[in-house]
Amino acid sequence: MLTTRCHFHFDSRIVSAKASALLHANMAPLTAQSAFKLNSGYELPLVGFGVYQIPADEAEKAVAEALKAGYRHIDSAAGYKNESGCGKAISSSGISRSDIFYTTKIPPSKDMGYEKAKAQIETSLKEVGFDYIDLMLFHAPYGGSKVRKEVWRAMVEAVEEGKIRSIGVSNYGVHHLDQLEEHIKELESERGGAGKGGVLSVIQHEAHPWCVRKDLADWCSKRNVAVEAYCPLVRGQRAEDEGLAKLSKKYNKTWAQILNRWSLQKGFVPLPKSNTPSRIKENFELWDFELTDAEVKELETDEYSPIAWDPVKSGLED
Repeated sequence: MLTTRCHFHFDSRIVSAKASALLHANMAPLTAQSAFKLNSGYELPLVGFGVYQIPADEAEKAVAEALKAGYRHIDSAAGYKNESGCGKAISSSGISRSDIFYTTKIPPSKDMGYEKAKAQIETSLKEVGFDYIDLMLFHAPYGGSKVRKEVWRAMVEAVEEGKIRSIGVSNYGVHHLDQLEEHIKELESERGGAGKGGVLSVIQHEAHPWCVRKDLADWCSKRNVAVEAYCPLVRGQRAEDEGLAKLSKKYNKTWAQILNRWSLQKGFVPLPKSNTPSRIKENFELWDFELTDAEVKELETDEYSPIAWDPVKSGLED
């Protein structure tokens, strides 16, 4: 069974990383208010609402529905072209800005670098209409070593300027992450000492029972880095799975709820996406049941079957 470090402080309802088995040893269950304590010191709500491929004119309505359903974590990206809709929904929700965790991402390219990354941060702030962004990720490791280091430096400086609170990466493989640690050490030397290289708080990639990526989970576990799982519902492609059907019947939950709960109990932060109000609500109703350790293990497979793009496997100079 893949382990993700989860340490639970239930008085404050904050989760930091330790073995996922501890989830079941703890008396208090996860709740809709539980959060992961990031290395940056901020709190990451355990279920996020993804807005990938939701058209700009529909994103505002979808995010409003998600906030109404109880989500306090919205995951967007510059490449989704719906940041403004997310910002409008959050600003008009009546919920305090400080209670909503908003993520966006810098798009990857061969010509991305320090100056373009700084400009993209400013553009994203303007698009969403906020004074700060809770989490900024580099969307994929494409562009080569120099690009990745320069983008990281731009995000580190934006944290120091108060424009971003936490930083991380998306779609990195272990080899990219190992190199990122080297870049952080280099930046510490170049910029004046410990802490000047930035703090890695989050890695995001596709994860579900048919693409667990144990090597990445183990790497993050050792460093208290949160793992966000996109495509946690496998885009519906495994809805007829016999194991899901069995658990759905047992717990009187949908196959999607079973998969989201599986992600939580693996120590992941699932990012389900929908623009259907009933499904948006359903995907967040995960707090009144719990899979057994055996059921979590039974759902997991040895397959490596990503259904989205797979930059994780790209080379260091791709």
